[in-house]
Amino acid sequence: MREQRMTLTEGAPLSASDLVAKFRRQMTYGAAKDRFTRSDNDLYLALSFALREWIIDRWFATQRRIYETDAKRVYYLSLEFLTGRLLYSNVLALQAEDEVRSALDSFGIDFDLLRQLEPDPALGNGGLGRLAACITESAATLGLPFYGYGIRYEYGIFRQMIVNGAQQEAPDPWLARGNPWEIPRTDILMPVRFFGRVQYERSGTGDRFRWVDAETVYAMPFDMPIVGFGSGVVSTLRLWSARASREFDLARFNAGEYVRAVEEKTATENISRVLYPADDQYVGKELRLKQQYFFVTATLQDVIRRFRRVPGRVWDELPQKVAIQLNDTHPAIAIPEMMRILMDDYGLSWDRAWEITEKSFAYTNHTVLPEALETWEFELMQRLLPRHMQIIEEIDRRVKLKARSIEGTTSSFVEDVAILDGRSRAVRMANLAFAGSHRVNGVARLHTEILEERVFSHFTRLFPGRLTPITNGITPRRWLYKANPLLATLLTEHLGPEWVTDLSKIAGIAELADSKEFRSRWQAVKMANKAKLLDWLEETHGIRAPGVDANTWLFDIQIKRIHEYKRQLMNVLAVLASYHRIRSGEIPAVPRLVVFGGKAAPGYDTAKLIIRLINSIGALIERDPEVSRHLRIIYVPDYRVTAAEMLFPACELSEQTSTAGMEASGTGNMKAALNGALTIGTLDGANVEILERVGQDNIFIFGHDAAAIERMRNEGYDPSEWIGRSPDLKRALSTLRDEELEPAQPGLFRPLADQLAMSDRYFVCADFEMYLDARRAADQQYLDQDEWTRKSIINSSSMGYFSSDRTVRDYAREIWDVEPLYD
Repeated sequence: MREQRMTLTEGAPLSASDLVAKFRRQMTYGAAKDRFTRSDNDLYLALSFALREWIIDRWFATQRRIYETDAKRVYYLSLEFLTGRLLYSNVLALQAEDEVRSALDSFGIDFDLLRQLEPDPALGNGGLGRLAACITESAATLGLPFYGYGIRYEYGIFRQMIVNGAQQEAPDPWLARGNPWEIPRTDILMPVRFFGRVQYERSGTGDRFRWVDAETVYAMPFDMPIVGFGSGVVSTLRLWSARASREFDLARFNAGEYVRAVEEKTATENISRVLYPADDQYVGKELRLKQQYFFVTATLQDVIRRFRRVPGRVWDELPQKVAIQLNDTHPAIAIPEMMRILMDDYGLSWDRAWEITEKSFAYTNHTVLPEALETWEFELMQRLLPRHMQIIEEIDRRVKLKARSIEGTTSSFVEDVAILDGRSRAVRMANLAFAGSHRVNGVARLHTEILEERVFSHFTRLFPGRLTPITNGITPRRWLYKANPLLATLLTEHLGPEWVTDLSKIAGIAELADSKEFRSRWQAVKMANKAKLLDWLEETHGIRAPGVDANTWLFDIQIKRIHEYKRQLMNVLAVLASYHRIRSGEIPAVPRLVVFGGKAAPGYDTAKLIIRLINSIGALIERDPEVSRHLRIIYVPDYRVTAAEMLFPACELSEQTSTAGMEASGTGNMKAALNGALTIGTLDGANVEILERVGQDNIFIFGHDAAAIERMRNEGYDPSEWIGRSPDLKRALSTLRDEELEPAQPGLFRPLADQLAMSDRYFVCADFEMYLDARRAADQQYLDQDEWTRKSIINSSSMGYFSSDRTVRDYAREIWDVEPLYD
């Protein structure tokens, strides 16, 4: 793939005078408000709609270019897209900040106030959605013919509140005041079917299967423009919303049964209501599978509609014009759906349909955790998608037949590659995705090695050469240029503006690490960002940290989804160990502010108990003035993209402590290091590749590696032995068992202590003392602020490889085989 920057020159440049005129028009004729009745939200909407006019011109030009060149297109299917706020990022992408500020100044309007009014689009939960957003933005910046596809959730996952130290979930109505960045396509309705039965028909042209007596709902798209930075290219993020096949039962309504009259409509539209409905009951599981098939079939209908729009197309050309990327297993039902469409709707043979399907699809795996490798019960699949279950059964039969044909294979080999697990009566969606894709990628080198050696070892023998590593990346536009304007200004001053679209150029600041003047300015940026974070915490969440000095306290930050394997528990136990040491008179080398943030799945009781523990230990420290002079904990509620944009620039020590061999990649590690944080972490995920680039002296690595963890798991692991070797851990666990933390609920945290002592599934005890040593090493290094700053510069300068631009180039070259629209 060519690596030159693409530039689209169509469309007039944005000017302040034009924006003033468009803004006036949108306020008057769009919002229908004047200066006496307008609200701040009206101003935000009017500005967004005015800017959207320039964006749409470029959007049209991008689509024309795709059609004129008959370019091969990429379709990226993901259940999550965490784009973050779009107003300011679009202004930056248009390179029009001066013009926007000038136009608003003429009205006496504060641009910074308006951009804070925008809600975060609640279209995801964690790293999966942030990665998808980065890839989508990079694809637009690189000028690729790219479409993202997902679901337009009305409420997202949930809004997290911390009440009395515990997580509480509330709806997140992010669309309540309108979304100016989406365009409803009311003229497009894709039928989506569920339930019914399969009818076999024999005819002179061949045997056919028909899916009949199914219930039908409709998928309506909402399109969001994704603006490439400086390229002029605008890609499309198409999100599907569920619509009932009829509004309501009029007969019931007229008979006075008002509630029941709209029940069908309400039940239908629940499909796109909430991200990841609870699946601890059958109805939740059914809704999750409905969501996945809903957006998959609507997307494939859209893909085929575009493909067939060109006269004379033949089906064998589909893989030459279409690349479909499955972001995790959630869209894996697309493989049998493509087979169904090609065979049942268009009459292709199995062999021809399979060849086309296999060449068109690629699959990104994001986990090695067995419980996270998605499965669906036979009965649910059969009931909800009866035709697909037939197709999956045939795929399973053929995969097992291929497995048996390999010399030396055993029955266990065949069972491991099977799509259908007869023991648990479940469809293995990861196996289905691997079997039906021409390429499969892990998201870090270590992750891919584990997939090859452990998770998919038999598949790599069955399909040699199919698995490849493509390390994740992050977009520097959002995660440095936008999130950290002070640092961005300093980089541009020394490197020029090219680093924004070519992050490899950031390596140029490494030679400045020995400059005392540059280190002083770098340190000043970090201290300003730390002070900014403290102000934001108080203004946004009412969280105060009296006594915390941004100039002297180490900001130690762990922000990510709350999960046992990510080991927030180890961090908070280390804080508890520090608490006891301070109480015994041992003053730490440096004062430390420990910041946590992240959501626990509503049904994940252990993760929610860890949140409660973090806040209880924080309260314990607050009650002790001697300890709180040296140590504090803050829990940031409702962690999201906007919060991350405040936290990463202020981060000095980045906690990446997952059990080795369990984190696929991580992207928070990249965001923190790009903003100058030093990593304290295990040899897991992309930490391994970060270590290679920053060097052993500029990172704090601890713990057993993946091979050692696997040996302990196989040979028998007794956590009590490790607890016995660590007085700090033993005392911390004892505190969890007594009543000091939560006198009103004695024994609340005992299950956490007992779980570690008896099983410790994630090897917290085995790594704990090494973790404490790494924290002490970080403290000692922080005492030498000049040297810490030098290491901070080295970390940031080494992050060029972790740009999502590089990631997308790798996909384009190794998997999609697509070229930019413009040279």
